[in-house]
Amino acid sequence: MPLIQQCLYRPLQYTPFLSSSSSSSFSSTTSPRRLGRAWSRSLSYATTLSFFKVPPPPGLQKGGHTKSQGWVMDSKNLFKFTSFEIPSVPSSHGRLFHIRRLHFSVHSSKPFSNIQPFPLNTNGFSSISHANIPPPVYMESPTENGLDSAQLKILKQKLEELGMDSEICVPGQYNHLLCPMCNGGGSEERSLSLFVTNDGGAALWMCFRAKCGWKGSTRAIADGGPFSGSLNQLTRLKNKREITEENLQLEPLCNELVAYFAERLISWKTLQRNAVMQKRSGDQIAIAFTYRRNGKLVSCKYRDINKKFWQEVDTEKIFYGLDDIKGKSDIIIVEGEMDKLAMEEAGFRNCVSVPDGAPPSVSTKELPPEEQDTKYQYLWNCKEYLQEASRIILATDGDLPGQALAEELARRLGRERCWRVTWPKKNEVEHFKDANEVLMYLGSDVLKEVIENAELYPIRGLFNFNNYFDEIDAYYHRTHGYEFGLSTGWRALNGLYNVVAGELTIVTGVPNSGKSEWIDALMCNLNESFGWKFALCSMENKVREHARKLLEKHIKKPFFNASYGGSVERMTVEELEQGKQWLSNTFYLIRCENDSLPSITWVLDLAKAAVLRHGVRGLVIDPYNELDHQRPTSHQMLTKVKRFAQHHACHVWFVAHPRQLHHWVGGPPNMYDISGSAHFINKCDNGIVVHRNRDPEAGPIDQVQICVRKVRNKVAGTIGDAFLCYNRVTGEFMDIDEPSGKR
Repeated sequence: MPLIQQCLYRPLQYTPFLSSSSSSSFSSTTSPRRLGRAWSRSLSYATTLSFFKVPPPPGLQKGGHTKSQGWVMDSKNLFKFTSFEIPSVPSSHGRLFHIRRLHFSVHSSKPFSNIQPFPLNTNGFSSISHANIPPPVYMESPTENGLDSAQLKILKQKLEELGMDSEICVPGQYNHLLCPMCNGGGSEERSLSLFVTNDGGAALWMCFRAKCGWKGSTRAIADGGPFSGSLNQLTRLKNKREITEENLQLEPLCNELVAYFAERLISWKTLQRNAVMQKRSGDQIAIAFTYRRNGKLVSCKYRDINKKFWQEVDTEKIFYGLDDIKGKSDIIIVEGEMDKLAMEEAGFRNCVSVPDGAPPSVSTKELPPEEQDTKYQYLWNCKEYLQEASRIILATDGDLPGQALAEELARRLGRERCWRVTWPKKNEVEHFKDANEVLMYLGSDVLKEVIENAELYPIRGLFNFNNYFDEIDAYYHRTHGYEFGLSTGWRALNGLYNVVAGELTIVTGVPNSGKSEWIDALMCNLNESFGWKFALCSMENKVREHARKLLEKHIKKPFFNASYGGSVERMTVEELEQGKQWLSNTFYLIRCENDSLPSITWVLDLAKAAVLRHGVRGLVIDPYNELDHQRPTSHQMLTKVKRFAQHHACHVWFVAHPRQLHHWVGGPPNMYDISGSAHFINKCDNGIVVHRNRDPEAGPIDQVQICVRKVRNKVAGTIGDAFLCYNRVTGEFMDIDEPSGKR
């Protein structure tokens, strides 16, 4: 027998070929050595043999004794099944060839998984399934398509460098390989689809494992001509196998598996209705979850006792239990087939399971187009079923991947029609993980109650008051202790103005009335009493001048021996050093060091950093007029400031000068006199006018009037006037009856 036929018809691995032309000769365009190498690499790559018209060995053309299956193959014909008789074939050495059936395919001959199903006693005949047969494909000889062997060699070398097995790749066809990026996952599935152009000049590929998705393309040479292929064509043209229970060799569940499900409180009735089956491989058995559309088998997923899963390759991705949600307005989506069966035990048939499990985390990318959404392709394949649902309960697992899956599903299905479940507590720190676990440990009634108590899926920006009940309770019971606001430190102001975190206070007054000095004194009081820290955007103050004012108020001594200090002793060096440390721990400066004016966005971004990094509780912007003249409208700017204050629980003081007062007669200005518009008093939570007496006949000139002109939160204050005494030496503000330095 010629060497090629010996390679083909060697003992224990024999599959006969009959050419459609019934030719008894063959063409040796490919060497026997290469053929033998291809054979030993993988029996499934009959593409290598498409160059030959191989006759059957002697004794098989006529007559027969043992019925088997063969293939009809020719360079331009489809693979087809044919029946013929296989006798025991004597070899030239007098031995018998014991022949068993094998299948050739352009797909991998490797099983769809290397995961071994769990062993159970079968007490019967067992066999190895040969039913993983791909659909027919056309085989064409590369020589008929203008194959350039030189550039194909270069291309194959590039593919080899990328980790692909290029020796088994055939130009003009889709080749299934092991992905070098993910190695096919735990099941080592040949998930990489590689297409090589007919001329061997270019290749493109895509891994169809959802967790991988590696894709790309390359050329043999730079001037290899136009290459019109795209990665999308791999997705569009990926063949979908048609499968049946017979060709998968599925069987009814054995008693051992029925008992296995019974331990998980899944009844025989539920298993029958959901067509749960099994598949044997030798003396081992795997559970087979059959995926059906309109009753027809579309895909099949297997599970062993160690909870390892694998699926039939090249089948359509759909929900498990898809027919159960047809025409339903309320549906439930779970994360696994066992959970879908558990839901049925609780009375919910309108439930489906995702086929691929959960992602490790929520994607930060925008949603891809439908044709590129490979991980969630089952949603698009079932969209006509999902479109009819007005309420979708997401009952995914309670772990982080399960929560990520719920979010990914809600992004695609629409959060407005999604609900979510909260699994019951297992102990003080843990919750039950999924539906089947709740069924096993708490029973069907509790599982039913969990689903019936599902809550609306949160939509960003849309809330219910019950989302805030804990906060409302704490407010009612004054749990935090500052619900009425923090005292300013002046008794005269206690009933009028208190500082509430997250509010905006606008401070105005005519020039040289003491606005900035009063705010500095207020910050010193809040730090001394409550330990608050502050961010300062004070654009009218030099840093050294502002430091002097703050230190004088804190230490209660003048910074210099100067005329303004009179006979009061200046602060010592030791007090200065202590004061510098206090400044460093209490205040953080926001300053624009170049010639440009800062924008409100720039200021708030830095203030946010100060809140998060240093625990700042107050922000002073003094004055508003020094911000960029190309700023947004006053309304837009104040809206940004209020949002910042509320989001970061940071009180903001915003100093704004009044416009020119042509008819000012010496009294306090009105809040509507602020330069910019009436938006200031409309948008702020608190409006304060600081006014200093300049007429000795009207009263003491060191008396400062604090006019509270607006208080939105009546719990924290009310409209009215308070009078304080200003100490020019130290910059302190005191109650009228309080001597200097005694606070």
